[in-house]
Amino acid sequence: MNIQSKQSQLFLICIFSFIYSFSQTAKKNTGRDSLNTYIQFSGVVLSNNDSLKPIPLTSVIIKGTRRGAISDYFGFFTLVAQPGDVIQFISLGFKDAEFRIPDTLSSISYSIIQTLFRDTIELKEVTIYPWPTKEEFKREFLNLRLPDDDYVRAEKNMKAEDMRILIKGLSNDPSLSYRNLQNYQQTKLYHNGQMPVSNLLNPVAWAKFIQNWKAGVYAKKK
Repeated sequence: MNIQSKQSQLFLICIFSFIYSFSQTAKKNTGRDSLNTYIQFSGVVLSNNDSLKPIPLTSVIIKGTRRGAISDYFGFFTLVAQPGDVIQFISLGFKDAEFRIPDTLSSISYSIIQTLFRDTIELKEVTIYPWPTKEEFKREFLNLRLPDDDYVRAEKNMKAEDMRILIKGLSNDPSLSYRNLQNYQQTKLYHNGQMPVSNLLNPVAWAKFIQNWKAGVYAKKK
């Protein structure tokens, strides 16, 4: 047997191997398509409560694959799937749910209404401090200067010296003006029909004046 005949045999063997493998693959795919035809899987995702509100932006995923869809504002979704696929429904704030498409379907479309239960997620307590270490917290705590409370501010505002300065700059209030007017009218009634009393010749008034002068009552205050 020459080299040319050997090459021809090897070429025929490769051709037959390729045809056999292709026929087996086609047979396998044909059987799969006959059992698992593609369908249009649609539905609405609702909240499982009295209102049955739609759940928007729900992830509808074919389990085990990267194919899926997201529900719209009204909770509606649609995707292409196969009978027997497991569909996962995932939404934040709700418990995950799964639905298996029946493998005995005779139509090319299937629709469902999927409800999800509310889920409460409890996170661990996290305390955030502005100081990275205990030493810095201790230093800041010892150097902390708390602001004055209402009582301390009231004591500062009611100092005797500050109050005297404020009183000197204030005019008479209505009650004090009324009292001075009443005293003036009473004095006029007391001296009605005669000369008013002059304290220039009153020894009691002079004695009181000298006493106050020695006590420094009339001294100029700085």
